[in-house]
Amino acid sequence: MPATAAIALLVNPDGPTADSVVQETQEAAHALGRRLLVLRASNEREIDTAWAGVVEQSAGGLIVAPDGFFGARRNQLAALEARHRIPAIYEGRGYARAGGFISYGADVVEAHRQAGIYVGRILKGAKPADLPVLQPTKFDLVINLKTAKALGITIPDALLIQATELIE
Repeated sequence: MPATAAIALLVNPDGPTADSVVQETQEAAHALGRRLLVLRASNEREIDTAWAGVVEQSAGGLIVAPDGFFGARRNQLAALEARHRIPAIYEGRGYARAGGFISYGADVVEAHRQAGIYVGRILKGAKPADLPVLQPTKFDLVINLKTAKALGITIPDALLIQATELIE
């Protein structure tokens, strides 16, 4: 969305990473010359109110912060995205499968595989404190083409070829 002047960020204020997500997203928006509208929601009614704020502030898109609270409400978020016709990006493929526009995040299967390897090492006697902290190295980009079409968005070929999954 290169012509978008304002971007909205939806965070759960009760989430443990809310403050750091807001700070990092503000820095990124500033670097891109975009205005960031921070919206907070910690219950279903506040999610509806937040989407109204996206519309009122004429934000061109919404970033939904990673949070289990939102994950459990991905159908509600996707329905609001469709109703308000404003694209949103999420952190997990389940959102795109529920009808959200696009998701980008760590490959959960790979993360679980790594966790299993660590458990195995610990069961074989390794001390958890001696094991290195691993960062994700594999990420999933999932694009819901049906939602993109409904939103009137054309996805560049360069992005389509990088996608892990395309939902039609």
